[in-house]
Amino acid sequence: MSSILKGLSPSLLWKHFEQILEIPHCSGNEEAFGDYIISVAERLNLAWNRDKVGNVVVEKKGSPGHDNAEGVILQGHLDMVGEKNSDVAHDFDKDPIEAEVKGEWIQAKGTTLGSDNGIGVAASLAIMEDETLVHGPLEFLFTVDEETGLTGATQIEPGFLKGKKLLNLDSEEEGEFTIGCAGGGDSEITLPIERKKDSGGALYRLKLSGFRGGHSGIDINQGRGNAIKLLARLLWQASKEFPFELVSMEGGNKRNAIARETWADLLLDPEQEQGFSAFIQKDFEKIQFEYKAVEKDAAFSFEKSSEEAGEPLSVESQTKLINLLFTLPHGVLAMHPEMEGLVETSTNMAIIHTHPDHAQIICSSRSSVSSALEATRNTIASLSELAGANVSQPEGYPGWTPDLQSPLLKTLKDVYKKTFQKEPEVGAIHAGLECGIIGEKFPGMDMISFGPTIENPHSPDEKVHTGSVEKFWKFLTAVLEEPG
Repeated sequence: MSSILKGLSPSLLWKHFEQILEIPHCSGNEEAFGDYIISVAERLNLAWNRDKVGNVVVEKKGSPGHDNAEGVILQGHLDMVGEKNSDVAHDFDKDPIEAEVKGEWIQAKGTTLGSDNGIGVAASLAIMEDETLVHGPLEFLFTVDEETGLTGATQIEPGFLKGKKLLNLDSEEEGEFTIGCAGGGDSEITLPIERKKDSGGALYRLKLSGFRGGHSGIDINQGRGNAIKLLARLLWQASKEFPFELVSMEGGNKRNAIARETWADLLLDPEQEQGFSAFIQKDFEKIQFEYKAVEKDAAFSFEKSSEEAGEPLSVESQTKLINLLFTLPHGVLAMHPEMEGLVETSTNMAIIHTHPDHAQIICSSRSSVSSALEATRNTIASLSELAGANVSQPEGYPGWTPDLQSPLLKTLKDVYKKTFQKEPEVGAIHAGLECGIIGEKFPGMDMISFGPTIENPHSPDEKVHTGSVEKFWKFLTAVLEEPG
């Protein structure tokens, strides 16, 4: 084992996590990771199956004397979100993740770590391998493409699973059980743009960076800045004072991540450079004050660019794009009226990308109330149509309704209290979990989600707490000992 992770407990789990770090496995690129799962299953003489989209299921018989117990499914997803700081050279399609230990935490060097959901998958692999554990019949379900739309779970076919109890190992706070989640859906906006043939001025790049970003569901209530929204705000305000010409705007690259960095290339009379820069500096200081408690590293830069200037947008197209970005909603829209602290409805402006003849904007919305989700997406569509944009809204994914009378919940609460002499927290999450889809596909499935403590998933600040992983493992293996 690598000296970085050597000595951590449980050793089998960390052994597999170390191997996972070596395998590129962002969404859409999970085949090699699935091959690794299958190689472990074959080495252990365990039955396995892989469906047409890449989901893998492995079966392990019950330990001696427990063959006839009720079966349990352990479930996690193979893909990770690939986010990195702009100054980090890393190819997520080829390069391994470089991890480092910082006190009680493990994180990567300038990239996402993949502990979401690599720790959960590593736990399943360790249980597959550990012959000292006591348990009934087990199924290990590994799904693909969770992070970009839960599509692996969506395409599971009937008969792929046998059990009726499922432990989802994809939660991110040790000691908390998740028994419900939000549904969600995207809005893909295409705004036609026209460009000028003749333009003047020098090319400059205005960039916002250093924002914390994070998961667009779990972290949406933290009040973090969205770099796309804030850059649109700066451009809207500057457009009232300076006659600049917008060439392009780029920001965000993951639908379920809050945008951390955004930039705009624009043409400006060099004689106005100093005034424009001072204007932006003053307005950005206001943003820094607004976000001082949560965005201590937020920064902007405004520099002359050496790149060749492209054709700028027409006045009308520039106005429509900036106005649309400035007015589209982002953030928490409603809190749950009955569950304290739970976001009910939110939306995330995730991506802006300008092409030669159109701008692409992607918003990702969530709600635990289907009608509220529909209304949010309709609002986005309405604003987009006012700007002359076309809107595509693919079918979303269902939520997971909490069941406080769940027999599985009672069992897990009892085991947790017995193991740690305290009660676990029980609640729902404002994020999509595959449990919502699996529950819809397999009616009667009793499900709970839990996991170790992971902070800042979907961002380069992602880290996992080693002590919580040890507790997570102790609890999980204790649960499996329970009679069916």
